[in-house]
This record gives sequence, structure tokens and C-alpha cells, in this order.
Amino acid sequence: MPYESESFKNETELLPGNPGLCGNRTSSRPDIFETVVDGLLSSLSIATPKINGFYAAVTSPINGTNTSTAYAIAQCVETIPPDACRSCLEVAYADIRSCISSGNDGRAVDSACFMRYSDTAFFRNNQTIDIIPFLGDGSSSNKGAVVGGIVGGGVIIILLILVLVWWYRRSKRSTPGGILNGAKELQGPNYYSYSDLKNATQDFSDENKLGEGGFGDVYKATLDGEEIVAVKKLKVGFGRAKVGFENEILLISRIHHRNLLRLLGWASEGSNLLLVLEYMSNGSLDRFLWGEKRGTLNWKRRHDIILGIARGLTHLHKEIHVKIVHRDIKSSNILLDNDFQPKIADFGLARFQPEDQTHVVTKFAGTLGYTAPEYLLYGILSDKVDTFSFGIVILEIISSQKCTYRNFDGPSTDCLLEYAWKLYETKNLMKLIDETMDLSKEEEKHIMEVIEIALLCTQSPVSKRPTMPEVILMLSNDPSLGERQLARPNFTEYSRRIRIG
Repeated sequence: MPYESESFKNETELLPGNPGLCGNRTSSRPDIFETVVDGLLSSLSIATPKINGFYAAVTSPINGTNTSTAYAIAQCVETIPPDACRSCLEVAYADIRSCISSGNDGRAVDSACFMRYSDTAFFRNNQTIDIIPFLGDGSSSNKGAVVGGIVGGGVIIILLILVLVWWYRRSKRSTPGGILNGAKELQGPNYYSYSDLKNATQDFSDENKLGEGGFGDVYKATLDGEEIVAVKKLKVGFGRAKVGFENEILLISRIHHRNLLRLLGWASEGSNLLLVLEYMSNGSLDRFLWGEKRGTLNWKRRHDIILGIARGLTHLHKEIHVKIVHRDIKSSNILLDNDFQPKIADFGLARFQPEDQTHVVTKFAGTLGYTAPEYLLYGILSDKVDTFSFGIVILEIISSQKCTYRNFDGPSTDCLLEYAWKLYETKNLMKLIDETMDLSKEEEKHIMEVIEIALLCTQSPVSKRPTMPEVILMLSNDPSLGERQLARPNFTEYSRRIRIG
């Protein structure tokens, strides 16, 4: 699936009766532009199925327009065979051609592929290679065309909505799961009627409200008189609401793991955006730490929750074909089912981390107190940012204190992490443990070990933090990792930023 280092410019609209999504601004030389772009798209439909990863981007100068350039990209889902990719792109090419004569920007989503062109750059020129070797006979209508994979850490903000619109419209005309020109159709979440969800939540009444989040409120809903779900209503006035909506659907609709909240469907009506999610009967973890349910979790249940969160993060970081960084791991984003099985929720801020890069640099987005210092201070984002946040959540689970709480020892200004480090240095970690827990000596020893794992996760520099698979081994008392030396991080600037924020 494509992603970019920047959002698409010049939002497009779906024209009535037009299978492509076309921009409404024409090129300065439409006749020449149309010829060049048609050649690029034709070449892409031939070359892309032959390129490893099924993705390609091409550029070509537009003769007669000085330094103007045409840009195009095509991509197929990697799980389909090359023949299916080629068939799918032929359909997308036929769809998008209707846009070329009328707009400077066009996109098509069909079956298991995506295609886009524009007269504005949406990838960097240094990410290209020669496309001609992939065209079979060595000839091409665009001798200057080049091809390359799009890499970078950009938030996915538009492709999913295109896929969902296409999928929903086509489902009206074909049977579910059908085959189109040899390419298996994309399987997406269910589309729900906005009015049905509104009725199921009793017009989003306060009585049905389950909680509030950074991107919107969550309501309990009963569908067809029996199925209980959670409906997340995004805040329309929130600047990043649409971004979070598209991002969250795209990321979690195709990820299934017992410790990740499952997306059941979606709904959209104008600016009203809804997600339909699994209903978690025990609500969020923070309710059991410092909320109305405090004191009801014993150590075994808390440890199981910690281990479940670690497994969910391991799946995001290591067990799927792309690495996903959640960016907002915190106690309120951990939901508990009827058996207190934890599930990571709220993927509105999640981002890809390219496998060939140790990190990406981006603007900060997250929650102060949970965010790693290298990301908060310098914008350096990697999977170790989630590891840091996980360490903070462990300390919250053990202490039943918020990470930003500062009144541990009288007028202290230490946050939870600083307080835990001082207790570790003075060998007084028992003071950190929630006094409501009735512990055996063996459990006390176990908690000491888990606190040290939390401190390992929050170390600086980043290289000292374990990976999430290593964390799981440590939580499972695997001796193969041996002893690790803990180093006290520099809190000064980081803590100042948290207090100011």
C-alpha cells in the first residue's frame, strides 16, 4: 500500500458517473500533458507487475512547457500474483484515463491496486530508477521516464477512503469477495449506515457514552437488537479528525491480533465520521489504576495485562509486513475485555517506519509524559518510542499513579519515571508499588524484576532499550538475555518540557 512523506495536495472529488477521481484544475498545455501522462500510465501498467514489491513511480518532462514535469505512481497489493496485478492495473488505467483530458490530477482504485498522476511532485526525484528494462521490448513512449519506490514515514491519509469508496460502490454491483479480471477484490471493513448508528447510540446520548479521546468520543451501540459494539465519533471541528479517521481505518482494518482492538466497520456522512469497533466491557485500563475501579486488580491480572500489551506491540513492530509505530501508547488507550484481556486501541496517530530505516524525523504527536525524550525534543521517531511509552505504562500499572503525578514525597517536582529511578538508585522500589495490592514475598520479588524491565524500556540512548520481542522474553523469565546494566537517563530538559507542556 502506498504512503508518502507528505499529504496529497489539491484534494480531489468523485465526479458523478466517473470511475476515476479527478482534479478540477487543468494543465497549462492539456494536449501535451494528456499525451505524456497517458504514456506514463501505460508504461506503469506494464512495468509495475515486474518490479519487486509491485510499486513504481515515474516522471517525464512535458515538452513545450519549459521545466514542467508529469508524475505518476502505481501499486498492487503484494499478496497477489503478477498476472492479477497486471489485470488490476489495466482496469485502473482504463478508469483513470477519463481524468487526463479534464484535470491535472487523477487517481484510480480498483480491485487490489492503486494508480495516480499529477503535475505536482508527490515523491522525490532521487528515489527513481530507469523503467525501460521492465517494459519488455526495450521501447517506450516516454524515453525519459524513471521509476522508483516511494519510501518515507508519511501518515497514510487518503488511500483508504478511496479504497472504501470504491469497495462500497462496487459491492452494489457485484457479489462479495468476487473476482475481477483475475485479481482478488480487497476485503475491507463493513460499511454501516450513519443513520443506523445514530439510532443505535440513541442519537449519541450521554447515557451511552463510554469515554472521550483525543480524536473523539466513544459510545455504546446495540445493532439489530443484539450485537453490542463501540462507535467512535470523531470531532468534526478537530483539525486532524479526517486524517485520524482515514489513518485508523487503513491501519487496523487489515491487522488482526488478540491484543489489538478490532475494527468492525465505518460510516461517513458529510463531515460526520464514525468508526465501529469491538465493545470492551471493562473499559479502559486507567479506570482500574486511578479511576473508580482502583484496587480491584491483583498482581497476576496486572502482569497478564502488561504481557498482553507487549504482545500487541510486538505484532505491530515485528510480525506484519510493515512496521507500525503506534505513537500514543498510554493507559487510557489500553482497553480490557470481559476476561481482562488487554487490547491496544486508538490508531489515529500511528505511522509506518520503513524497514530499511532506523528512524524517521517528524513533528511531535502524542501525549506528554508517555513520549520518549528523543521524539519530544528532536522529532526522532522509531519503534523504540513505543517501547519507552510501554515502560511508562508498566510503572503506572504497578504504582496506580499517573505518569505526570508529582506529589510523591511532599513538594517534589519529580514525575513518575524520575521518582522510580530515584527509588531504584536507593534500593527502595517497594515504595513504588500500589498499596492496595496484597502481595506474597514471591510476588514482591517478581514486581521488582518487572520494574527493572520498565526502567530498561525507558533508558536513553535509544540503543539501550530492548525490542518488544526481547521484552516478552524478559517478562516470561527467559534467562537467555542475561543481566542488563541500567543507566540513569538525563531528565533535566525532558522534564522541563513536560512541565511547560
